[in-house]
Amino acid sequence: MNVSMPSEAVVPTLDGAVLTALARLTGPVTGRQVHQLAGVGSEAGVRKALTRLVAQGTVRASQAGSAWLYAVNREHVAWPAITALAGLQDLFLSRLRRGLEEWSLQARSVALFGSAARHDGTVDSDIDLLLVRQNHTHPDDPVWAEQIAQLKSDVAAWTGNHAQVYELDVDELTRHITDGHPIVDEWRRDALTLAGDDLRNLLRELGHGPHARSGR
Repeated sequence: MNVSMPSEAVVPTLDGAVLTALARLTGPVTGRQVHQLAGVGSEAGVRKALTRLVAQGTVRASQAGSAWLYAVNREHVAWPAITALAGLQDLFLSRLRRGLEEWSLQARSVALFGSAARHDGTVDSDIDLLLVRQNHTHPDDPVWAEQIAQLKSDVAAWTGNHAQVYELDVDELTRHITDGHPIVDEWRRDALTLAGDDLRNLLRELGHGPHARSGR
């Protein structure tokens, strides 16, 4: 799945990106604005996609002066499918969160980072996940290991992408912070917390004094 444009898994042309962009709006916009919102293709390509979608009836076009305005047709019988298309990313995150909630050995924090969090990857991008393990949970614990294996399997089944898991315990995370590891800046900038403590709050907590360095 293209992590920056999940709709391509169903509609590989620009039409999917255009429908997804319009489905998030409440009012009409110009073709140039649709191109900016979709974030893919050329403006000419997006206008051609709009012409196709208007012909299909899923998009409505209206003239305002010399400009044409476009809006998704929520009365179309395809509207439920369009909303599902626009919600693929949210559905993926919801499945991740629900699966993590069911873990018998809970992580201190789990976060999505990298291209999947920034929405700038491709169909070949890994799904990068940071797992902060409680200090009292051994990395070789069979339950913990099985949870991670199932997580990787689920991500592959849900998206077709490989899950790249960056795993460390609370003390190791603290050392990453105090040593100035460059990946910590990426976590601060891009990470999306999925379970446990909010990662940015945890990074701040562990970065201030020894009181938090023993974990929980």
